Amino acid sequence: MGKKLFIGNLNFTINDSSLSEIFSPFGTVESAKVITDRDSGRSKGFGFVEMSSSTEASEAIDGLNGKDIEGRALAVSIAKPMAPRENRGGGGFGGGRRSRF
Repeated sequence: MGKKLFIGNLNFTINDSSLSEIFSPFGTVESAKVITDRDSGRSKGFGFVEMSSSTEASEAIDGLNGKDIEGRALAVSIAKPMAPRENRGGGGFGGGRRSRF
């Protein structure tokens, strides 16, 4: 079992430090990160927590999955590895059109 957890359905007021505090009763939190929108800086409602051991991660899942935190039931699970992104090519600004000038 992995040590990195995916946390879904977060209240938008939760930040990195409060996320860490929520998980600290279950063991040592190595990192806690709420994912934010690049442009606005607002929370996207999910994040990741890395615990120091698989046992602590399992206890955190058992203790927090479905638990109401600030009005929302958390969804806590083992984080899946990020899939590689495709190179979509292209780009803005006309993408290869020839200039008439």
